[in-house]
Amino acid sequence: MTGFDRLAIDSLDQFLYGRCPKPVRLKNGMLIGGGQVYPELNFTLPDMIINQDSLPAVRGQYEQMITEAANRAVELGAPGLVVEFELLPDLTLQPEWGAEITQILREKLDLIQARHAIQVGLRVTPNDIREFARPPMLKSGRYVEDMYRSFDLCARAGADLLSIESTGGKEVHDDAILTGNLPLAVYALGVLASRDMRTLWENICSIAADHGVIPAGDTACGFANTAMVLAEQKFIPRVWAAVIRVLCVARSLVAYEAGAVGPSKDCAYEGPYLKAITGCPIAMEGAEAACAHLSPVGNIAKAVPDLWSNESVNNVRLLGAMAPTVSLEQLVYATRLMNTAASHGADAARQLRDWWVESDALLDPQAYVLQPAIVLELARTVIAEPTPYLRTRRSALAVLEVLRRAGVSGALRYSRHEQRWLDRLSAQADDLPEEEAALYALVREHLDSSKVRLQEYDITV
Repeated sequence: MTGFDRLAIDSLDQFLYGRCPKPVRLKNGMLIGGGQVYPELNFTLPDMIINQDSLPAVRGQYEQMITEAANRAVELGAPGLVVEFELLPDLTLQPEWGAEITQILREKLDLIQARHAIQVGLRVTPNDIREFARPPMLKSGRYVEDMYRSFDLCARAGADLLSIESTGGKEVHDDAILTGNLPLAVYALGVLASRDMRTLWENICSIAADHGVIPAGDTACGFANTAMVLAEQKFIPRVWAAVIRVLCVARSLVAYEAGAVGPSKDCAYEGPYLKAITGCPIAMEGAEAACAHLSPVGNIAKAVPDLWSNESVNNVRLLGAMAPTVSLEQLVYATRLMNTAASHGADAARQLRDWWVESDALLDPQAYVLQPAIVLELARTVIAEPTPYLRTRRSALAVLEVLRRAGVSGALRYSRHEQRWLDRLSAQADDLPEEEAALYALVREHLDSSKVRLQEYDITV
């Protein structure tokens, strides 16, 4: 296991998009984090049934999406393109099907690179089908076996990067979100999810090593992005969603401790924290991801990415073209501006970064905690702790202090409702114990055995 006890990026001047201390080079020479920001296009099927009979139509959909989008990238003069193939559950439940689509995408990308000298990369993200068992079975059983087989076959079929949106601990965290239970959220992320991440990512890194591909990284999408969407829909307070975002950092960092090297997955908005701590490249998404979900961080997310993504879009026809091709064009123009500014020197890149930040930072606490200066401050505090639980506990205390400070200074203006929640969460954070066992005693009554198998996390009660 790799240990992280200090920041890899400790200077705001060096915390920029397109550059990181540990860039990742693909087999074909494409360098991610070495000076360019590349678009990362994510597409998926329209609403359709996937079964043996529909497989020819599924293949045709993916062939169309990759061909049309890649051709548009060439027409727009993009220097490179990364494609993410997020396997739908059915394509992971039948691992051979997902591998077949991976091979189609690999062949099309290789062809476009050979013909047009555009650098290409392929990220493949199997679905975390382990939660199909209820309560989730995380270490054994059919779903676990099929998930790891999907990783193995897709790596063989041509993936450059392996990722996952893992969900260990989500069965507890979902209740924590809706009830505003901070200790329960800390237990779900700092104990349950972090334990699952260690085993999961040791296995993914082993598969990647077997096939000479790159273990890229995870995302707390099922935790923090669930909270962000609920806050956008006014089901939970925005300050609560902002706190959860930072709580996820220690959990996602475990992938890197197990051997992941980036780029992190696009929907991991905790990515700036991971980049500051590890020095590895990250993918991010924002304004161009509105096709998948709305957010209050559309510009600030562009501050420090190395890949810029659209999250995901269905293959449906829009007035301009098919939706994946439209998304590709939006990503190319966004990254073109970033790279043009960077070509004028570090000062110009920093200026554009700071404009992205300023346009969002003071309008929502979720954006406020993504400011590069705040990221460095919080990341430095969090990484000083030695374990995932203590890091998650420290995250809660530190981010709430930052949010309270912003309210006192007037940088953020909270409604009475949000202020009450800020006070409530702060009181809960102050009572978080330093020992995991004491935290378990605090949350034990909220752990429903019909929803969670603690033994799957190597916890004996």
